[in-house]
Amino acid sequence: MFDYNFHWRPVLKSLPDLLEAGLLTLEVATLSMVIGIAVGLALALIRLKLKGPLYWLATTWVELARNTPALFQLFFFGFGLGAFGIHLTPFFIVLAGLSFNCAGYLAENFRGGFQAVPETQLRAARSLGMTSWQAYTRIVIPQVFRIVYHPVTNQMVWAVLMSSLGMLVGFRELSGETQFFASRTFRIFEYFAVTAVIYYVIVKFILAASRLLAMRLFRY
Repeated sequence: MFDYNFHWRPVLKSLPDLLEAGLLTLEVATLSMVIGIAVGLALALIRLKLKGPLYWLATTWVELARNTPALFQLFFFGFGLGAFGIHLTPFFIVLAGLSFNCAGYLAENFRGGFQAVPETQLRAARSLGMTSWQAYTRIVIPQVFRIVYHPVTNQMVWAVLMSSLGMLVGFRELSGETQFFASRTFRIFEYFAVTAVIYYVIVKFILAASRLLAMRLFRY
């Protein structure tokens, strides 16, 4: 009834390659979050402060990122741009797809964060002689990041897990590397079981680092 024989030797032999692919997963997720935070912050401010073409561009970005499948977005950068003669490497396909998606979600988080900061604080900062740039960078935005800190952490975890879709465009991150070795050895269960553990460790590392950083940044 249950005659499956486990063979862990091939998995242990290729474990260094899987761990290296795990670092690549973490790298592309981190880069996409850095880009996503910068673009998402800009999108949120545009939607709150501006009207006209820029407002509609930002709104379209957010709506597409939040209301279309992540796989569709990845395929757009992987295959859709190819129709216009723009060909990206698998790494940049995944980076562009993740950054686009993260920016859309983070823009709404930041917009909620800005709306949670009382407008009187901005006016008080301006009354003290601060420029708009100083008031936002020194008074408003630090409070916004504190408000949205945990949603941003969740988005980082999502970026790590969503990077697994990169295997469908030829990116050899953790899932892609696992699929490569599993297809060569036919030890499907063993490879993906170990990969699940690696993903679990990566996510727990992110959450632990997030808690330590929060303790450092938000002591008061």
